Amino acid sequence: MFAHVRWSRRAFVLIGIAMMALAMITLPDWQNTLRDGLQRAAFIAAFFTATASIRSAASGSASITECGNFLANQPPGRRYLALTLGGHLFGLILSYGAISLLSTLATNSTSSEPDPEIRRHRTRRMLVAIQRGFISALPWTPLGFAMAISTILVPGARWIDALLPCLVSAFIMVISGWALDTIFKPKLSTPPPRRDKIDNNWLQQLRPLLILLSLLVVLSTALHALTGVRTVGIMMSVVPAIALVWAAIQATDLSLGERALHSAQRATTFATVELPALRSELVLLTMAGFIGAVGADLFAPVVSASGIDLSQAPAIIVLLSVFWLIPIAGQLGMNPILAVSLFAPLLPTPIELGISPTAMIVTITGGWAVAGATSPFTASTLLMANFGGVSGRYAGLVWNGGYAVVSGGLLSGWIWVVSVWG
Repeated sequence: MFAHVRWSRRAFVLIGIAMMALAMITLPDWQNTLRDGLQRAAFIAAFFTATASIRSAASGSASITECGNFLANQPPGRRYLALTLGGHLFGLILSYGAISLLSTLATNSTSSEPDPEIRRHRTRRMLVAIQRGFISALPWTPLGFAMAISTILVPGARWIDALLPCLVSAFIMVISGWALDTIFKPKLSTPPPRRDKIDNNWLQQLRPLLILLSLLVVLSTALHALTGVRTVGIMMSVVPAIALVWAAIQATDLSLGERALHSAQRATTFATVELPALRSELVLLTMAGFIGAVGADLFAPVVSASGIDLSQAPAIIVLLSVFWLIPIAGQLGMNPILAVSLFAPLLPTPIELGISPTAMIVTITGGWAVAGATSPFTASTLLMANFGGVSGRYAGLVWNGGYAVVSGGLLSGWIWVVSVWG
């Protein structure tokens, strides 16, 4: 893929090659270092491919589009929470495709608004609600890189153990966003026009999405109980299978045999056309994982020689430093995958800090989510900025700066609670 991506992505490959050479020169066990780096990159590529497969299947579903339209056309009093819920639930299935889908529907719904002031405010609030809903899922979803990478890097961590505390993190992010939107609701120079009533049968409208999510949860839980395979590994197997079945179900006018052929054709198109079109994201994510894994081994002797012993520091200081370092690194151009892969292996183990692995997972995934809301180098912020017609840095720091401070402060308190009682 190197020859078919822009130089900002090629730079990651060149940095990876340079670090590989440096590891071969300076590390006595460089073979293990490079193997770990390649395994990390391969895992990220496989995980990305699995989640992209369900996104591909969803792109052909009329019911998913109808769900999005239902949420985007909610009245002002409940539109923010509706789109936050939509960004959260759609993000579980579509990943970053959720922001693209819902943002397209949101901007289409506001394009007919004749008042430019109302249109500007409504567009911003809808886009912010969608993005905040999406990033609020990052602390807990097993289909996101935050949880997938964290449970690999933190010794003794398991998704099922961290699920409830991480759901609280998600709740904190949702509620803080809604509260800020309500408190700082813009005052219009003219009263908004009356709007027609819409269908409020939420369960009916969201049924396709809820059925799909329930199927994922039931299958992954059952297979994990039967096989003992990690939840992330189960998801990487179950999600593509569901995507294949979903593609077949969508062809309602075909016979059973023709549906199977249709599904096979969709899979071929995905492998030969759609996935190669995502090469820019694949190069960035896989190389971020490789660089982080190799870089951690390269920096470990330096940290050891410096005499710094983080295991002697108070656990809460270490946790909060990690939590805020992730969004700060995001402002400097470091993808969360790269940042976490780089410094997480250098941290003391949870046992050495006297805390549970869950406390470390809550810390990393929470910081990852805050970075997703503010960093101008993350896909979520760039997509929101593109639909809003502003720069990534403006969208991240101006639209979401206050949200990051408030939600980050509340999450810091929650991290302290989990570190003490978790």
